[in-house]
Amino acid sequence: MNAMLLLLFLQLVALVTFAGWVMTSSAVIYYAGIFLSVLVFSFVLKKDEASVYKITWLILILVFPSVGGVFYLLFGNKRPLRDITAHMKEHALIAKILDADVLKYENEGRIAGLMKYIRGASSFHAYGGTQSKYFATGEEMFVEMIREIRAAERFIFLESYIVKSGEMWDGLLDALAERAEAGVEVRLIADHFGSHKLFTHRYLKKLRAKKIYALRFNQMIPFMLFFMNNRDHRKILVVDGKSAFTGGINVADEYINLIKPFGIWKDTGIKLRGDAVWSFTLMFMEMWNMICSPNERIGDYERYKFSEGMLSDGLVIPYGDTPLDNEQLGENVYVDILNQAEDYVYIFTPYFIASEKLIGAFQLAAKRGVDVRIVTPGIPDKKLVYRLTRSYYRYMHQAGVKIYEYSPGFLHGKSIVCDDKIAVVGTINFDYRSLYLNFECAALLYNCSVIKSIRDDALRTINESREVAPVAEKFRMFNDLFDAFLHLFAPVM
Repeated sequence: MNAMLLLLFLQLVALVTFAGWVMTSSAVIYYAGIFLSVLVFSFVLKKDEASVYKITWLILILVFPSVGGVFYLLFGNKRPLRDITAHMKEHALIAKILDADVLKYENEGRIAGLMKYIRGASSFHAYGGTQSKYFATGEEMFVEMIREIRAAERFIFLESYIVKSGEMWDGLLDALAERAEAGVEVRLIADHFGSHKLFTHRYLKKLRAKKIYALRFNQMIPFMLFFMNNRDHRKILVVDGKSAFTGGINVADEYINLIKPFGIWKDTGIKLRGDAVWSFTLMFMEMWNMICSPNERIGDYERYKFSEGMLSDGLVIPYGDTPLDNEQLGENVYVDILNQAEDYVYIFTPYFIASEKLIGAFQLAAKRGVDVRIVTPGIPDKKLVYRLTRSYYRYMHQAGVKIYEYSPGFLHGKSIVCDDKIAVVGTINFDYRSLYLNFECAALLYNCSVIKSIRDDALRTINESREVAPVAEKFRMFNDLFDAFLHLFAPVM
């Protein structure tokens, strides 16, 4: 990480040097930069995206008129560097496959409209025939993951944002290697930004020697780190097409409390078994084919499908969110749940850096009399982001939303449970990076028996947390100015 920070610092110095050169060079270059900034300013102003994201760039362009337009073209575009044609082609194929077995649930009352929206925005749809198991800690989920992996007979797909050296990865690698040696197909995707220390080119060769086929998402390029804006923040494990896991748990020792840099690490996860696993299988294959070389492509999707006729336990809607379209699917699902809430909404999130749309949904739900409670970490992993998260509390307090901070340590779960009827467990934080910039995934559950387990865990966690009451801050003017500065850069933090 120190090497990465040094590279980022050097790039920042280079950018400042470039800006100084433009501003002090010839008048032709200076005014050409201003002309470009005017054009970019007009483009950003009319662009259909979150206003706070636009405001950040509009202010930067106004403050640095000769180079602001150039900086936006370099860093403001939220699309990744690689050609997106591959992704669009793969997703079109996924949509066609999903169309073949889509199930209709128009008579499901309050959830029908949300299901229709998810299907229209992402092609993912609702499934019956699925059983769900909730994990209130990373330790519980890891034990189940290892058990499923060791029982694998056909294939194992694993996708993670962070994979770090340690006991957790050693145990996982041992199970994967044993199954690969037995002839099971093992594929692994790790985000290069989150896993760069371990996933070197040499290490990929070592994994190949163990018959584990691994890829790095958005491979980092030295002196290009400012471009690495889009990350694969998803966590997916699919075994034989029979079971799928997702949630907040990455592959690192702190996630299962083998080490405790921030006190007790509280995370959440979900296991699906049955028909809904198919969507997570397709999500993984779509990502694999998007980033692999042509000779590594997965050709026949259908051979990875499995159905065992599980009894239905409510409806499950797995879905993935992508920064490559102009649809804030993850955010809109959260907003719709808040708008539908009648009795209560309980939320876990490690970071709370909300858009005006989300803030309005929280405030309206609370003002309607809904019991809205948000649980955030008691011990931060990133102090500046923690400060930014706390700066949003006042907007919640003003409307009657209750805020809790998890006293034993760091809460990393990303879940929402509403009225004993609806829940979401996945990878999507309540912040701009998850909602606008990253590849994410989640499972939405409706009328499933496991929802009561999610509610009970939320209540237990709230009882272990301290309620944050509105307080009068000292040096209020200075704090307000500092928070305003942080809010300006919230979309890129």
